[in-house]
Amino acid sequence: MSGFLIAVLAVAVVLGFMILIHEFGHYAVAKLLGVRVEVFSIGFGKRLLGFRRGDTDYRISAIPLGGYVKMSGENPMDERTGDPGEFLSHPRWHRFLIAIAGPSMNILLAIGLLTFVYMVHYEYPAVLDEPAVIGWVLPDTPAAKAGIQIGDRIARLDGIENPTWKQVDPKEALSPNQPLDVTIERAGKSFDKTIVPEAYGVNQMGYAGWVPKEPSVTVTELEKGMPAQKAGIKIGDQILTVDSQPIPAIEAMIETLKRTQQKAIEITVRRDGQEKSFIVQPVLADIPGQVEKRYRVGISSLQMKVSALPLAAAFHKSVEQNKEGSLLILELVQKMIQRKISIRTIEGPIGIGRAAGEAATEKGWTPLMALTAAISLNLGIFNLLPIPILDGGVILLLFVESIMRRDISLQIKERIYQAAFVFLVLFAVMVIYNDLAKTLPGMMQRLP
Repeated sequence: MSGFLIAVLAVAVVLGFMILIHEFGHYAVAKLLGVRVEVFSIGFGKRLLGFRRGDTDYRISAIPLGGYVKMSGENPMDERTGDPGEFLSHPRWHRFLIAIAGPSMNILLAIGLLTFVYMVHYEYPAVLDEPAVIGWVLPDTPAAKAGIQIGDRIARLDGIENPTWKQVDPKEALSPNQPLDVTIERAGKSFDKTIVPEAYGVNQMGYAGWVPKEPSVTVTELEKGMPAQKAGIKIGDQILTVDSQPIPAIEAMIETLKRTQQKAIEITVRRDGQEKSFIVQPVLADIPGQVEKRYRVGISSLQMKVSALPLAAAFHKSVEQNKEGSLLILELVQKMIQRKISIRTIEGPIGIGRAAGEAATEKGWTPLMALTAAISLNLGIFNLLPIPILDGGVILLLFVESIMRRDISLQIKERIYQAAFVFLVLFAVMVIYNDLAKTLPGMMQRLP
């Protein structure tokens, strides 16, 4: 099956499942509280088949992406009869529980999925646990211009004391063109500096140009048919030098290849305690996940920590990861509103499809489940934003009405929902255009 078809199928299954879980939350709580549910649909559009049980039409519809629940009298513009089965006839705390049930199901699903994944396969870059010590500084980057040097330790970053790389990376990524206050420790002395990460790549995330220090640069993956494999380099080899120059980080080797280009290089490695040298001829090749090409030899050196966690530890780690992810989503939204970060950071259906397709083709099922958990968390948090039409908007209006001790007039609600609908349509168009622009390089120059 082609990569495109796999991506389409994967995104349809993942997004469809996420939306169904979300709507089932609304459905279950509505039924529990006595609200009449008129339709529970798998898919959208024309009804294809189904059955009726009680007041509810359970159906499969023509467009198999997600689903929806229609409750009696849930639309403020509908005529109200006072029937106790109508949504708006129920007390506000009932309506609050129904509204929050959908996002809650997505968040709980994210926690559950990630717990299961971690019980089977818990993997992450080993360097994330390490203190933020600089292993390499790329030339002409914000870090280089600020005078950051190899061996410097980040003692404080934007108020975070003694951060690990797990704390540094998101701060850097979410601060494009925004100053970050940094305290550097070097040879027992401290230096206060200001780093302004540059907006980098199609997603315009912040990039400072520093690279973590790792205990060793060890080959963890070899691309089949690439020069390094053909020359005899093996997984597990520790790269010592390239053309007699020490390699403290794989980025140092990348910089060397940018300079030497197609010229053959000598790579010296340590294997089983012995040093071996190989003559390697770089080739101009694609970079996985990027548009441009560069001279490469086909080596990866990302060292991972891999384990399987017991249930309690997996659940605790899942809750911790989802909490951190939720805070990062909210920080991203805040910075987008403040126009401190580009709309390009948002992935739309094309980006999600690409990620789902890549996860689906990886070995094992855990990558796709982990991605599903991340999408579920994003869907849950997004729906809690105080935007009318979304669940968070319903909750906000309920809160306002509780303070006022009366319902907002239907005319005002109608205007609010109309404005929110226009906003969401424009937002969707912008996200899809942004997706297309990132997919089609010729459109990139049109993006702000």
